[in-house]
Amino acid sequence: MTQTLAELRVQIDALDQELLSLLNKRARVAEHVGEIKKRDGTPFFRPDRVAKVIEHIQASNTGPLKGEHVAAVWREIMSACLALESPIRVAYLGPAGTFSEQAALLFFGSSIEHIACASIDEVFRATASGSASYGVVPVENSTEGVVSRSKDLFLQSPLHIIGETSLLVRHNLLRVTGGMDGIQAVYAHPQALAQCQGWLTANLPNAERHPAASNAEGARLASTNPAWAAIASERAGTQFGLHNLAHGIQDDAFNRTRFAVLCLPQTLPMPQASGKDCISLVVSVTNRPGAVHDLLVPLKTHGVSMTRFESRPARSGQWEYYFYIDLQGHPSEPHVSAALADLQKLCAFYKVLGSYPVGD
Repeated sequence: MTQTLAELRVQIDALDQELLSLLNKRARVAEHVGEIKKRDGTPFFRPDRVAKVIEHIQASNTGPLKGEHVAAVWREIMSACLALESPIRVAYLGPAGTFSEQAALLFFGSSIEHIACASIDEVFRATASGSASYGVVPVENSTEGVVSRSKDLFLQSPLHIIGETSLLVRHNLLRVTGGMDGIQAVYAHPQALAQCQGWLTANLPNAERHPAASNAEGARLASTNPAWAAIASERAGTQFGLHNLAHGIQDDAFNRTRFAVLCLPQTLPMPQASGKDCISLVVSVTNRPGAVHDLLVPLKTHGVSMTRFESRPARSGQWEYYFYIDLQGHPSEPHVSAALADLQKLCAFYKVLGSYPVGD
């Protein structure tokens, strides 16, 4: 016999009450876990533990919920329970509505204390000083490449990388009034302006392009003048009451930005091996023939795969470079440890930026 809509809603209401009861039971257990962690002085947040729990739940899922939806639900459950143990303060490039904020929420869940910073430098400072427990910074875009400022700040910072996440970035043209007539200037982060330059040239060729500290800051500026527009997320448009004049104006339809999650080693030591890990390091070598080639030899000898190799000027005036390298594996694995030891012997400068579970 087919059930009526009213009967099905009664069932859903009853199931919601069961879910609420179970969630509160889980929260009470999490509070006890927090007491033990506080007593033992162990970290409250462990990204490797979060990843393993979500992976296990996804493997147990028999549908009809999709795996990514199950992961999103459980991340929020764990975030809310963790907030009962110890609230997490997360710094990111603000103001509210930036893609950096979205990345922070994607990694930690929404039950965090938000610390919106005016610049990437301020994210590093807030996290290094302990004002924030963790920081989230963009490090690479699939269209425009590396985020240079983040890379440069890694060199002298005491922070290390304990996680990563990436976003499929959708840029939108936002304005306080409807229609594109009369737009004199467009404000956005320099990366966003570069990622949308083709669209801007075709559709707003006479509008000036002005860099802003963040896309959300560009949206805030656009909200103050009807002759200005911004390139930002839909979230930023909602935050500042702007009309969305054009959706998805980035030149690359599959535009993604990768973010690194940072903290002091005393906040969280290097995560344990998860079986799917990445090591990020920065090195330099003396300027001699074959020096860069020699860096690759220990990796080949010990069977370690390199997934990223980038160079940045050392700013010494001597045409010297720092090399940013990502490797597959974890330092606890013998073949990886051997490769790193041999690699370090070849370097004039050597710094492990972090080892962490590979993001989605």
